[in-house]
Amino acid sequence: MMRKIAVFASGTGSNFHAIAKACEEGVINGQISLLVCDQPEAKVVAKAKNMKIEVFTFLAKEYEDRASYEEDILTQLRGRGIELLVLAGYMRLVGSTLLEAYPNKIINIHPSLLPAYPGLNSIKRAFGEGESETGVTVHYVDRGMDTGPMIVQRTVKIQEGDTLEILEERMHQIEHELYVEVLKELCEE
Repeated sequence: MMRKIAVFASGTGSNFHAIAKACEEGVINGQISLLVCDQPEAKVVAKAKNMKIEVFTFLAKEYEDRASYEEDILTQLRGRGIELLVLAGYMRLVGSTLLEAYPNKIINIHPSLLPAYPGLNSIKRAFGEGESETGVTVHYVDRGMDTGPMIVQRTVKIQEGDTLEILEERMHQIEHELYVEVLKELCEE
């Protein structure tokens, strides 16, 4: 049975696109049934619409608090029978409303070897610190920032001659491959 997935994103949607393509090609036994985006003008919204994937957008500032917008999201998820939440560049912490509704069913990808460099600008910080390697972590989401139980990590060497842009591009490529691998496995369970 094909798993119903919701992807949460806030930006350009390169991970979203890699996941959607893998679902479309049957690599992942799942279907993205909804994109949730907190930035209605984000490029990921146009990508989803072009792929005929339903979109729910919201502006957090229009709600009283996190629980209020998460209740609206939950209504959208339940109405579509969503089973798995996939964060792909979603720039908000997930609150108790979604965590309690989807225990161990929310995953995130982060561009560092957690617990190193949680939060924003992880690639830039690792590069700026002169690290010899960084990496990508896929983990379950909990109440903290990038603190949930790890699913898998992949190391990425910072090579002599790398610029930040070259490293970011290599990291994004690894993210796309690793996230698809993890989702393929999770959707077969």
